[in-house]
Amino acid sequence: MGAAPTGDGAAAEPGLVNRVRASLTDLRPAERRVGEAVVADPSLVARESITALAARCRTSAPTVVRFAKRMGFSGYPDLRLALAMAAGIEEGRSARGPVSGTLEPSDTLEDLVAKIGYADARAVEDTVSMLDVAQLARAVDALAEARHVDVVGVGASGLTAADLFQKLARLGINAAAHVDRHAAMTAISLRGKGDVVVAVSNSGATSDVLEPVRLANAGGATTIGLTNHPSSPLATLAQVVLVTTTRETTFRTGAMASRIAQLTVIDCLFVAVAMRNTGATRKALDATFKAVADL
Repeated sequence: MGAAPTGDGAAAEPGLVNRVRASLTDLRPAERRVGEAVVADPSLVARESITALAARCRTSAPTVVRFAKRMGFSGYPDLRLALAMAAGIEEGRSARGPVSGTLEPSDTLEDLVAKIGYADARAVEDTVSMLDVAQLARAVDALAEARHVDVVGVGASGLTAADLFQKLARLGINAAAHVDRHAAMTAISLRGKGDVVVAVSNSGATSDVLEPVRLANAGGATTIGLTNHPSSPLATLAQVVLVTTTRETTFRTGAMASRIAQLTVIDCLFVAVAMRNTGATRKALDATFKAVADL
């Protein structure tokens, strides 16, 4: 997805820890323990020698080196440097607000507001910092040239799908949103080359979203996946992959921060497509605004 670090400090972006977190399921058990240590306390890992980290993770120094290289670094020293820089950025953020979005029974209403605001702001900031612009450009090209666009999402992701449909429709793009698997499969069975299917799933593993993508691929349509997990089945199936970077609050099933991050990517898509032809965009937006102005 995003560009791999080069070992020269370029990977010290604040999204580094999120990138490690997203890769945990793809790592071997010993490497995963190193990754979990990084996610749990990046500042501590940045201060530790390779021997100390290996002992704490019940593994060997060569395994730590392999983990560093899996993350795109030339070795452990470069990983430590990047983590130290990322930890410094995190400390600056923490000085401005709560250190996490974790809600506690003892939290006051003021705490709740601050923590939710923090989690949502982090979702947007981290997603923007990690968004693969090359993949975004491919998605914009596909949408701008599409004969028809189907947007698929269920549950909370269905709200995101509906938002993208509404935005594309206001540009005069022939689009539809499907929050039901049967409706999606029926519509997408008629799609082929020149059509686009956008699939939205935070987990990237929702079968009601994956099956329409498989059908679209078989028919020759272009498929775009929007997910929080770069190694998920959706990321594997979709031809173009856009990845959000979020950490949910205590009430994960509320799909709060993830929805904010998805909508941020949708806004990027919408504006980029709209700017392809500003004259036509203004006419379309004016016409759709006037159509409901007096209602």
